[in-house]
Amino acid sequence: MKSFLLVIAFVFFSFLSFSQQENNSNSFWNNVRFGGGIGLNFGNGFFSGTLAPQAIYDVNPYFSTGVGLTGSYSSQRDVFNSTILGGSLIALTNPFPTVQVSAELEQVNVNTTFDSNFTSTRDPNFWATALFLGVGYRSGNVTFGVRYDVLYDEDKSIYADPWLPFVRLWF
Repeated sequence: MKSFLLVIAFVFFSFLSFSQQENNSNSFWNNVRFGGGIGLNFGNGFFSGTLAPQAIYDVNPYFSTGVGLTGSYSSQRDVFNSTILGGSLIALTNPFPTVQVSAELEQVNVNTTFDSNFTSTRDPNFWATALFLGVGYRSGNVTFGVRYDVLYDEDKSIYADPWLPFVRLWF
């Protein structure tokens, strides 16, 4: 019985001790980068705030993929209050070190409350989908560019224009 307990203790402590540890520089978390956007806009009775965190995984030096979340609140005094919540799937490719080409599929839910004196023909609660294709100039962790919503519909989009400039910053 004594030798059995000694073997069990030896096996147990063998699992807890490591004589050699491998330094794996290609682990999953070493290839994950975080970024996103923050927006704030205000004026005469108007307020808008946006928080849009994103995370991407660098598959290799030329291709990355990831996800993003979007949260936005807007209000115009005596007109409306609007909340936008959703997410996106992101694909980035760098055919050259300074050029970044992107595709982003975004799905958001829009919930708007109108003031009783204001009427709108648009449904106050709806889903909006956008598919952005973009190109940008990349320098280190920063990319400046423009993207185009190929699904843009003036009556259904939450954006005023299908062309949108962007700045991406990844850590």
